[in-house]
Amino acid sequence: MKNILLLLGIFTLTSCAELQQVANQFPELGQTQSLDIAGGLKEALNNGITKQVSKLTVTDGFFKNEMVKILLPEELQKVDKALRNVGMSKLADEGLKVINRAAEDAVKEATPIFVDAVKNMSFNDAKNILMGNENAATTYLQNSTSTALYSKFNPVIKSSFNKVGADKVWSQIITKYNSLPLVKKVNPDLTDYTTNKAMEGVFKMIAVEEKSIRTNLASRTSDLLKKVFALQDKK
Repeated sequence: MKNILLLLGIFTLTSCAELQQVANQFPELGQTQSLDIAGGLKEALNNGITKQVSKLTVTDGFFKNEMVKILLPEELQKVDKALRNVGMSKLADEGLKVINRAAEDAVKEATPIFVDAVKNMSFNDAKNILMGNENAATTYLQNSTSTALYSKFNPVIKSSFNKVGADKVWSQIITKYNSLPLVKKVNPDLTDYTTNKAMEGVFKMIAVEEKSIRTNLASRTSDLLKKVFALQDKK
């Protein structure tokens, strides 16, 4: 009974059956006494947000990071090639850069959405993440936030296109391309494309930190992270 009450205090569970299941699965809890699995997973995710996602918000955070750099969609690769073939490489380069600039600007809006998702993590979420694969926490965030992120990012990307001059650059690019002889005219939805690519970049960076915490003991920078992920090491 003492152990059950202790677990109840640690995890704030309401189900006795669930408490027994946890006690059976993690006998180490009786020894750690203050281990908080959900707290450890929240700390790991917050590390991913503060250490990695923040890198994307600075100038060249996307553009000079080959892991997340937004490349042109297939439809626009032929536009890029055609412009370079007629001596407009500088304009083509600028078109790629401003897409990434818009993503860098938009990611600044991501943190509050992630904070809410982390705050609302349940004990079951935490348990499944801890014993899951190397990107289980990232997948949890992806499943929990993608709809909200898209809704937030899309208008911000649209606004950012105007702020960083992407709308003018791409208007010029498309006009130039469509005026070339024998080409099929294009009218891509760059806002939607850039929104989705910006989201992909965010989750890739969170996955980097998660993998580091799971596999690199030096990345477990607090006692809580060390204790919680020691359970994962034993699975």
